Amino acid sequence: MKTSTDRVLTTHVGSLPRPRGLVGFMIAEDNGESFDEASFEAALTNAVSDVVKHQKDLGVDCVSDGEFSKRGFAVYAHERLTGLEPTGRARPSPWEISRESDEFPEFYADEAKAKDRKPTRSSMQMSCTGPVSYKGQAQLDRDLANLQAACDAHGVEEAFIPAISPSDVVGNQLNEHYATEEEFLYAVSDALNVEYKAIVDAGFMLQIDDPRLINYYVKNPQLSVDECRKWAHEQVEAINHSLNGIPENRIRYHTCYGINMGPRVHDMEMKDYVDIILNIKACAYSFEAANPRHDHEWRLWETVDLPDDKVLIPGVITHSSVLVEHPELVADRIERYANVVGRDRVIAGGDCGFGTQASAEPEVHPTIVWAKFKAMSDGAKLASDRLWK
Repeated sequence: MKTSTDRVLTTHVGSLPRPRGLVGFMIAEDNGESFDEASFEAALTNAVSDVVKHQKDLGVDCVSDGEFSKRGFAVYAHERLTGLEPTGRARPSPWEISRESDEFPEFYADEAKAKDRKPTRSSMQMSCTGPVSYKGQAQLDRDLANLQAACDAHGVEEAFIPAISPSDVVGNQLNEHYATEEEFLYAVSDALNVEYKAIVDAGFMLQIDDPRLINYYVKNPQLSVDECRKWAHEQVEAINHSLNGIPENRIRYHTCYGINMGPRVHDMEMKDYVDIILNIKACAYSFEAANPRHDHEWRLWETVDLPDDKVLIPGVITHSSVLVEHPELVADRIERYANVVGRDRVIAGGDCGFGTQASAEPEVHPTIVWAKFKAMSDGAKLASDRLWK
Protein backbone atom coordinates (compact mmCIF):
# COMPACT_ATOMS: atom_id res chain seq x y z
CA MET A 1 0.00 0.00 0.00
CA LYS A 2 1.32 3.42 -0.99
CA THR A 3 1.66 5.86 1.89
CA SER A 4 2.24 9.60 2.15
CA THR A 5 6.03 9.53 2.03
CA ASP A 6 6.63 12.88 0.30
CA ARG A 7 3.12 14.37 0.09
CA VAL A 8 -0.39 13.67 1.38
CA LEU A 9 -2.06 11.03 -0.77
CA THR A 10 -5.80 11.01 -1.46
CA THR A 11 -8.44 8.33 -1.84
CA HIS A 12 -12.13 7.85 -0.98
CA VAL A 13 -14.52 5.18 0.29
CA GLY A 14 -15.54 3.55 -2.98
CA SER A 15 -19.04 4.14 -4.29
CA LEU A 16 -19.52 7.02 -6.73
CA PRO A 17 -22.53 8.43 -8.61
CA ARG A 18 -23.43 6.13 -11.48
CA PRO A 19 -24.11 7.44 -15.00
CA ARG A 20 -27.82 7.71 -15.75
CA GLY A 21 -27.68 5.08 -18.46
CA LEU A 22 -26.15 2.57 -16.08
CA VAL A 23 -28.75 3.32 -13.41
CA GLY A 24 -31.52 2.57 -15.93
CA PHE A 25 -30.20 -0.96 -16.45
CA MET A 26 -29.88 -1.48 -12.69
CA ILE A 27 -33.39 -0.25 -11.88
CA ALA A 28 -34.79 -2.63 -14.49
CA GLU A 29 -32.82 -5.49 -12.96
CA ASP A 30 -33.93 -4.49 -9.47
CA ASN A 31 -37.57 -4.57 -10.56
CA GLY A 32 -37.16 -7.98 -12.20
CA GLU A 33 -37.57 -6.54 -15.72
CA SER A 34 -35.73 -7.75 -18.80
CA PHE A 35 -32.86 -5.72 -20.24
CA ASP A 36 -30.10 -6.13 -22.82
CA GLU A 37 -27.26 -7.69 -20.82
CA ALA A 38 -24.68 -7.17 -23.58
CA SER A 39 -25.50 -3.46 -23.70
CA PHE A 40 -25.23 -3.27 -19.92
CA GLU A 41 -21.81 -4.93 -19.93
CA ALA A 42 -20.54 -2.55 -22.62
CA ALA A 43 -21.92 0.45 -20.75
CA LEU A 44 -20.35 -0.79 -17.52
CA THR A 45 -16.89 -1.19 -19.07
CA ASN A 46 -17.04 2.32 -20.55
CA ALA A 47 -18.37 3.84 -17.31
CA VAL A 48 -15.57 2.31 -15.23
CA SER A 49 -12.97 3.64 -17.65
CA ASP A 50 -14.49 7.11 -17.57
CA VAL A 51 -14.76 7.28 -13.77
CA VAL A 52 -11.20 6.06 -13.23
CA LYS A 53 -9.94 8.78 -15.59
CA HIS A 54 -12.08 11.37 -13.84
CA GLN A 55 -10.72 10.41 -10.42
CA LYS A 56 -7.16 10.69 -11.70
CA ASP A 57 -7.86 14.05 -13.34
CA LEU A 58 -9.23 15.34 -10.03
CA GLY A 59 -6.08 14.29 -8.18
CA VAL A 60 -7.24 11.07 -6.50
CA ASP A 61 -4.24 8.81 -5.94
CA CYS A 62 -5.89 5.49 -5.02
CA VAL A 63 -9.03 5.07 -7.13
CA SER A 64 -11.93 2.62 -7.31
CA ASP A 65 -14.36 1.46 -10.00
CA GLY A 66 -17.10 3.44 -8.25
CA GLU A 67 -18.79 0.13 -7.40
CA PHE A 68 -20.62 0.63 -10.69
CA SER A 69 -21.44 -3.05 -11.15
CA LYS A 70 -23.26 -3.31 -7.81
CA ARG A 71 -26.88 -2.27 -7.25
CA GLY A 72 -25.94 -1.70 -3.62
CA PHE A 73 -22.71 -1.77 -1.64
CA ALA A 74 -24.04 -4.64 0.51
CA VAL A 75 -26.86 -6.34 -1.40
CA TYR A 76 -24.54 -7.35 -4.24
CA ALA A 77 -23.57 -10.25 -1.98
CA HIS A 78 -27.03 -11.76 -2.48
CA GLU A 79 -26.02 -12.60 -6.04
CA ARG A 80 -22.56 -13.90 -5.18
CA LEU A 81 -23.32 -16.29 -2.35
CA THR A 82 -25.27 -19.53 -2.42
CA GLY A 83 -27.89 -20.36 0.19
CA LEU A 84 -29.63 -16.96 0.19
CA GLU A 85 -33.22 -16.73 -1.00
CA PRO A 86 -35.76 -13.87 -1.16
CA THR A 87 -38.68 -14.06 1.24
CA GLY A 88 -40.98 -11.88 -0.87
CA ARG A 89 -41.27 -9.37 1.96
CA ALA A 90 -39.61 -5.99 2.36
CA ARG A 91 -36.84 -5.90 4.93
CA PRO A 92 -37.12 -3.35 7.74
CA SER A 93 -36.23 0.21 6.80
CA PRO A 94 -32.72 1.21 7.94
CA TRP A 95 -33.72 3.73 10.63
CA GLU A 96 -37.28 2.69 11.40
CA ILE A 97 -36.22 1.06 14.68
CA SER A 98 -33.36 3.09 16.12
CA ARG A 99 -32.35 5.53 18.79
CA GLU A 100 -32.66 8.25 16.16
CA SER A 101 -36.26 7.50 15.18
CA ASP A 102 -37.20 7.20 18.87
CA GLU A 103 -36.00 10.74 19.51
CA PHE A 104 -37.05 12.29 16.18
CA PRO A 105 -40.18 10.34 15.16
CA GLU A 106 -41.55 13.10 12.93
CA PHE A 107 -38.33 13.31 10.94
CA TYR A 108 -38.21 9.54 10.39
CA ALA A 109 -41.96 9.10 9.79
CA ASP A 110 -41.45 8.05 6.15
CA GLU A 111 -39.27 5.15 7.29
CA ALA A 112 -42.30 3.40 8.76
CA LYS A 113 -44.20 3.76 5.48
CA ALA A 114 -41.46 2.09 3.45
CA LYS A 115 -42.38 -1.40 4.65
CA ASP A 116 -45.77 -1.08 2.93
CA ARG A 117 -44.23 -0.54 -0.51
CA LYS A 118 -43.78 -3.36 -2.99
CA PRO A 119 -40.24 -4.64 -2.41
CA THR A 120 -37.64 -4.68 -5.17
CA ARG A 121 -34.76 -7.15 -5.30
CA SER A 122 -32.61 -4.69 -3.36
CA SER A 123 -35.18 -3.96 -0.66
CA MET A 124 -36.47 -7.51 -0.21
CA GLN A 125 -35.79 -9.40 3.00
CA MET A 126 -33.47 -12.33 2.28
CA SER A 127 -33.16 -15.58 4.17
CA CYS A 128 -30.37 -18.10 4.49
CA THR A 129 -31.99 -21.42 3.60
CA GLY A 130 -28.95 -23.54 2.76
CA PRO A 131 -25.15 -23.80 2.96
CA VAL A 132 -23.32 -20.59 2.08
CA SER A 133 -20.50 -20.64 -0.46
CA TYR A 134 -19.10 -18.29 -3.08
CA LYS A 135 -20.59 -18.41 -6.59
CA GLY A 136 -19.85 -14.91 -7.89
CA GLN A 137 -16.61 -15.61 -9.73
CA ALA A 138 -17.92 -14.48 -13.12
CA GLN A 139 -19.11 -11.10 -11.81
CA LEU A 140 -15.92 -10.67 -9.80
CA ASP A 141 -13.68 -11.51 -12.78
CA ARG A 142 -15.55 -8.93 -14.84
CA ASP A 143 -15.07 -6.26 -12.17
CA LEU A 144 -11.37 -7.02 -11.84
CA ALA A 145 -10.86 -6.93 -15.61
CA ASN A 146 -12.77 -3.65 -16.04
CA LEU A 147 -10.82 -1.89 -13.31
CA GLN A 148 -7.46 -3.22 -14.52
CA ALA A 149 -8.17 -2.12 -18.09
CA ALA A 150 -9.17 1.34 -16.87
CA CYS A 151 -6.05 1.70 -14.72
CA ASP A 152 -3.83 0.59 -17.60
CA ALA A 153 -5.53 2.96 -20.03
CA HIS A 154 -5.18 6.00 -17.81
CA GLY A 155 -1.88 5.36 -16.06
CA VAL A 156 -3.28 4.81 -12.58
CA GLU A 157 -0.77 3.20 -10.22
CA GLU A 158 -2.98 2.09 -7.33
CA ALA A 159 -6.63 1.09 -7.02
CA PHE A 160 -8.81 -0.54 -4.41
CA ILE A 161 -11.98 -2.61 -4.51
CA PRO A 162 -14.48 -2.46 -1.65
CA ALA A 163 -16.06 -5.71 -0.47
CA ILE A 164 -18.74 -6.15 2.14
CA SER A 165 -17.90 -7.49 5.59
CA PRO A 166 -19.28 -10.81 6.90
CA SER A 167 -21.16 -8.95 9.61
CA ASP A 168 -23.03 -6.77 7.14
CA VAL A 169 -24.04 -9.75 5.03
CA VAL A 170 -25.38 -11.63 8.05
CA GLY A 171 -27.16 -8.51 9.27
CA ASN A 172 -29.21 -8.37 6.06
CA GLN A 173 -30.48 -11.97 6.24
CA LEU A 174 -32.72 -14.16 8.31
CA ASN A 175 -30.99 -17.37 9.38
CA GLU A 176 -33.14 -20.40 8.68
CA HIS A 177 -30.36 -22.91 8.06
CA TYR A 178 -27.48 -22.69 10.54
CA ALA A 179 -27.84 -23.79 14.15
CA THR A 180 -26.46 -20.50 15.51
CA GLU A 181 -25.78 -16.97 14.31
CA GLU A 182 -22.08 -17.58 14.97
CA GLU A 183 -22.06 -20.60 12.67
CA PHE A 184 -23.81 -18.53 10.00
CA LEU A 185 -21.32 -15.67 10.43
CA TYR A 186 -18.29 -17.92 9.98
CA ALA A 187 -19.80 -19.66 6.96
CA VAL A 188 -20.20 -16.25 5.32
CA SER A 189 -16.64 -15.34 6.39
CA ASP A 190 -15.25 -18.42 4.65
CA ALA A 191 -17.25 -17.70 1.49
CA LEU A 192 -16.19 -14.04 1.28
CA ASN A 193 -12.56 -15.03 1.73
CA VAL A 194 -12.73 -16.26 -1.88
CA GLU A 195 -13.65 -12.77 -3.10
CA TYR A 196 -11.15 -11.05 -0.83
CA LYS A 197 -8.24 -13.21 -2.01
CA ALA A 198 -9.13 -12.76 -5.67
CA ILE A 199 -9.10 -8.96 -5.30
CA VAL A 200 -5.65 -8.97 -3.75
CA ASP A 201 -4.30 -11.61 -6.12
CA ALA A 202 -5.37 -9.38 -9.02
CA GLY A 203 -3.09 -6.64 -7.67
CA PHE A 204 -5.66 -4.37 -6.02
CA MET A 205 -6.01 -3.14 -2.47
CA LEU A 206 -8.90 -4.77 -0.62
CA GLN A 207 -11.23 -2.55 1.41
CA ILE A 208 -13.59 -4.19 3.91
CA ASP A 209 -16.81 -2.16 4.17
CA ASP A 210 -18.32 -2.56 7.62
CA PRO A 211 -20.83 0.14 8.66
CA ARG A 212 -22.78 -2.33 10.79
CA LEU A 213 -19.99 -2.52 13.38
CA ILE A 214 -20.72 0.97 14.73
CA ASN A 215 -24.34 1.28 13.54
CA TYR A 216 -25.35 -1.68 15.69
CA TYR A 217 -25.57 0.64 18.71
CA VAL A 218 -27.96 3.18 17.18
CA LYS A 219 -30.15 0.46 15.66
CA ASN A 220 -30.49 -1.52 18.88
CA PRO A 221 -31.88 0.93 21.45
CA GLN A 222 -32.30 -1.83 24.02
CA LEU A 223 -28.53 -2.48 24.20
CA SER A 224 -25.92 -0.59 26.20
CA VAL A 225 -22.56 0.58 24.84
CA ASP A 226 -20.83 -2.28 26.70
CA GLU A 227 -23.17 -4.84 25.16
CA CYS A 228 -22.54 -3.43 21.70
CA ARG A 229 -18.80 -3.47 22.32
CA LYS A 230 -18.96 -7.16 23.27
CA TRP A 231 -20.88 -7.88 20.08
CA ALA A 232 -18.38 -5.84 18.02
CA HIS A 233 -15.43 -7.82 19.41
CA GLU A 234 -17.11 -11.00 18.15
CA GLN A 235 -17.61 -9.48 14.69
CA VAL A 236 -13.95 -8.48 14.50
CA GLU A 237 -12.90 -12.06 15.21
CA ALA A 238 -15.02 -13.16 12.25
CA ILE A 239 -13.60 -10.41 10.03
CA ASN A 240 -10.06 -11.51 10.84
CA HIS A 241 -11.08 -15.09 10.07
CA SER A 242 -12.36 -13.94 6.67
CA LEU A 243 -8.95 -12.34 5.96
CA ASN A 244 -6.95 -15.55 6.42
CA GLY A 245 -4.12 -15.82 3.92
CA ILE A 246 -4.20 -12.15 2.88
CA PRO A 247 -1.26 -9.86 3.75
CA GLU A 248 -2.23 -7.06 6.12
CA ASN A 249 -0.42 -4.48 4.00
CA ARG A 250 -2.97 -5.06 1.21
CA ILE A 251 -6.05 -4.47 3.38
CA ARG A 252 -7.91 -1.29 4.35
CA TYR A 253 -10.87 -1.32 6.71
CA HIS A 254 -13.76 1.14 6.53
CA THR A 255 -16.54 1.74 9.01
CA CYS A 256 -19.07 4.57 9.08
CA TYR A 257 -22.61 5.51 10.06
CA GLY A 258 -24.17 4.95 6.64
CA ILE A 259 -26.32 7.25 4.57
CA ASN A 260 -28.38 8.88 7.29
CA MET A 261 -29.10 12.50 6.43
CA GLY A 262 -30.52 13.02 9.88
CA PRO A 263 -29.68 14.51 13.30
CA ARG A 264 -27.40 11.58 14.22
CA VAL A 265 -27.17 12.52 17.87
CA HIS A 266 -26.92 8.84 18.83
CA ASP A 267 -23.98 7.81 16.66
CA MET A 268 -21.64 5.54 18.60
CA GLU A 269 -18.65 7.69 19.57
CA MET A 270 -15.19 6.81 18.35
CA LYS A 271 -13.88 6.53 21.89
CA ASP A 272 -16.20 3.54 22.32
CA TYR A 273 -14.97 1.59 19.30
CA VAL A 274 -11.47 2.74 18.29
CA ASP A 275 -9.67 0.06 20.31
CA ILE A 276 -11.86 -2.60 18.71
CA ILE A 277 -11.18 -1.69 15.08
CA LEU A 278 -7.45 -1.53 15.73
CA ASN A 279 -7.62 -5.30 16.32
CA ILE A 280 -8.63 -5.81 12.68
CA LYS A 281 -5.77 -7.18 10.60
CA ALA A 282 -5.54 -4.27 8.18
CA CYS A 283 -2.89 -1.68 7.42
CA ALA A 284 -5.23 1.30 7.14
CA TYR A 285 -8.42 2.42 8.86
CA SER A 286 -11.00 4.64 7.16
CA PHE A 287 -13.66 6.42 9.22
CA GLU A 288 -15.99 9.44 9.38
CA ALA A 289 -14.21 12.58 10.51
CA ALA A 290 -15.54 15.48 8.43
CA ASN A 291 -19.16 15.87 9.51
CA PRO A 292 -20.24 18.04 12.48
CA ARG A 293 -20.92 15.05 14.76
CA HIS A 294 -17.38 13.70 14.48
CA ASP A 295 -15.08 16.51 13.35
CA HIS A 296 -13.82 16.92 16.92
CA GLU A 297 -12.76 13.30 17.36
CA TRP A 298 -9.28 13.84 15.89
CA ARG A 299 -8.18 14.71 19.42
CA LEU A 300 -8.80 11.12 20.47
CA TRP A 301 -5.70 10.06 18.53
CA GLU A 302 -3.59 12.06 20.98
CA THR A 303 -4.37 9.32 23.50
CA VAL A 304 -4.52 6.27 21.21
CA ASP A 305 -1.40 4.18 20.67
CA LEU A 306 -1.53 3.67 16.90
CA PRO A 307 0.72 0.72 15.95
CA ASP A 308 3.78 1.76 13.96
CA ASP A 309 2.72 -0.10 10.81
CA LYS A 310 -0.81 1.34 10.66
CA VAL A 311 -2.17 4.26 8.61
CA LEU A 312 -5.26 6.45 9.05
CA ILE A 313 -7.70 7.46 6.29
CA PRO A 314 -9.87 10.07 8.02
CA GLY A 315 -12.75 11.59 6.12
CA VAL A 316 -11.86 15.15 5.13
CA ILE A 317 -14.94 15.55 2.91
CA THR A 318 -18.39 14.33 3.85
CA HIS A 319 -21.38 12.77 2.13
CA SER A 320 -23.73 14.14 4.80
CA SER A 321 -23.81 17.69 3.43
CA VAL A 322 -24.02 19.23 -0.04
CA LEU A 323 -21.75 22.05 1.09
CA VAL A 324 -18.40 21.77 -0.71
CA GLU A 325 -15.57 21.95 1.80
CA HIS A 326 -13.03 24.75 1.38
CA PRO A 327 -9.53 23.45 0.53
CA GLU A 328 -8.12 25.32 3.53
CA LEU A 329 -10.53 23.45 5.82
CA VAL A 330 -9.50 20.16 4.19
CA ALA A 331 -5.85 21.06 4.74
CA ASP A 332 -6.54 21.90 8.39
CA ARG A 333 -8.22 18.54 8.91
CA ILE A 334 -5.32 16.69 7.33
CA GLU A 335 -2.76 18.59 9.38
CA ARG A 336 -4.54 17.86 12.66
CA TYR A 337 -4.08 14.14 12.11
CA ALA A 338 -0.58 14.50 10.64
CA ASN A 339 0.60 16.47 13.64
CA VAL A 340 -0.65 13.74 15.98
CA VAL A 341 0.27 10.47 14.21
CA GLY A 342 2.83 11.66 11.64
CA ARG A 343 2.46 13.08 8.13
CA ASP A 344 3.41 9.79 6.46
CA ARG A 345 0.62 7.94 8.29
CA VAL A 346 -2.31 9.97 7.00
CA ILE A 347 -4.16 9.57 3.69
CA ALA A 348 -7.00 11.97 2.93
CA GLY A 349 -10.34 10.27 2.32
CA GLY A 350 -14.12 10.64 2.51
CA ASP A 351 -16.61 9.92 5.26
CA CYS A 352 -18.67 7.42 3.26
CA GLY A 353 -19.60 6.52 -0.30
CA PHE A 354 -21.47 8.88 -2.60
CA GLY A 355 -23.51 6.32 -4.56
CA THR A 356 -24.19 3.41 -2.24
CA GLN A 357 -27.53 2.35 -3.80
CA ALA A 358 -28.46 2.55 -7.48
CA SER A 359 -32.13 2.84 -6.51
CA ALA A 360 -31.38 6.01 -4.51
CA GLU A 361 -29.37 7.85 -7.18
CA PRO A 362 -28.40 10.59 -6.94
CA GLU A 363 -27.66 10.41 -3.21
CA VAL A 364 -25.35 13.39 -3.68
CA HIS A 365 -25.44 15.12 -7.07
CA PRO A 366 -22.42 14.15 -9.20
CA THR A 367 -21.35 17.76 -9.80
CA ILE A 368 -21.15 18.26 -6.03
CA VAL A 369 -19.24 15.01 -5.52
CA TRP A 370 -16.61 16.01 -8.07
CA ALA A 371 -16.32 19.48 -6.53
CA LYS A 372 -15.72 17.83 -3.14
CA PHE A 373 -13.04 15.61 -4.67
CA LYS A 374 -11.34 18.67 -6.18
CA ALA A 375 -11.45 20.37 -2.77
CA MET A 376 -9.91 17.27 -1.20
CA SER A 377 -7.10 17.20 -3.75
CA ASP A 378 -6.44 20.93 -3.45
CA GLY A 379 -6.52 20.70 0.34
CA ALA A 380 -4.05 17.81 0.29
CA LYS A 381 -1.67 19.93 -1.80
CA LEU A 382 -1.93 22.81 0.66
CA ALA A 383 -1.31 20.48 3.60
CA SER A 384 1.63 18.88 1.80
CA ASP A 385 3.24 22.27 1.14
CA ARG A 386 3.05 23.07 4.84
CA LEU A 387 3.92 19.62 6.23
CA TRP A 388 6.93 19.12 3.92
CA LYS A 389 8.04 22.76 3.88
